[in-house]
Amino acid sequence: MGPQPEIDELFEVKNFFYTGNYQQCINEAAKIRKPSTPEIATLRDIFTYRSYIAQNKFLVVLDEIQIASAPEIYPLKMLAEYLHSKSNRTAVLEQIAVKVDTVAGNETLVLVAATIYIQEGNLDAAYRYLHSSESLEALAFMVHILLALDRVDLALKKLKEMQEKDDDATLTQLAQAWIHTALGGDKLQDAYYIYQELVDKFGATPLLLNGQAVTFIGQGKYEEADAALQEALDKDSNNAEILINMIALQKHLDKGPEMSNRYLSQLRDAHPEHPFIRDLKQKETDFEKICQQYGPTNPVVA
Repeated sequence: MGPQPEIDELFEVKNFFYTGNYQQCINEAAKIRKPSTPEIATLRDIFTYRSYIAQNKFLVVLDEIQIASAPEIYPLKMLAEYLHSKSNRTAVLEQIAVKVDTVAGNETLVLVAATIYIQEGNLDAAYRYLHSSESLEALAFMVHILLALDRVDLALKKLKEMQEKDDDATLTQLAQAWIHTALGGDKLQDAYYIYQELVDKFGATPLLLNGQAVTFIGQGKYEEADAALQEALDKDSNNAEILINMIALQKHLDKGPEMSNRYLSQLRDAHPEHPFIRDLKQKETDFEKICQQYGPTNPVVA
């Protein structure tokens, strides 16, 4: 008999996190009370804290991670500080910049730096730091950035690297679905099947349902998209990406501006600094300036 395949103790923990089922990730991690190695214990804690951050439960992370925590865990405290407090963001950015330039081999630090720089809209810096890692997650991050930059050609090359590392991995499947969606046309149906397979394996999450909805919108299946997004909202009513897609979908459903404005108000309230809202505010300001420039002037009274 050949050697037995190595069992990944964190298989379900990782996959629940990657598919957006953060509470289930936390629950599964809590079951691993006696990990086989200290490294597994650290990874378990990393995914636990990342899930709390994804749920906007920043105080849990801030309270539990201390300066004496493992070096691989501590960057998550900086991420929680950045997301929790607007006033502290400049200091966190400076701290992150110093650490990523001086500390090598810390995968969590690389992912945290990329996450923060993406939040800042600095995709170049995020991409540059990700190059210091060869992990599957770093490659998936790079695919995400390249698609945001409309460089599907380069994203395909990164996907090939992921497939060479692990073609069956959930992250590889997700990256393939993102690229299929970006390519559009017949590839939209392929993207839908990938999302559905992940739903069958790990359950319907807001992330996967939102992905399916985008493929439906691209195919003109607006009622199906609406059903998927409604189910996603039932699971996470303040999810920014779902709300944005709901805003866009209302135009296709001919439901009038009331519903679209309602979702927009909800997005403004829950995510006032989301790039979509920042861009919208800038466009509103520009429009007002144009109106003032070309609007009627008060007549001169003789």
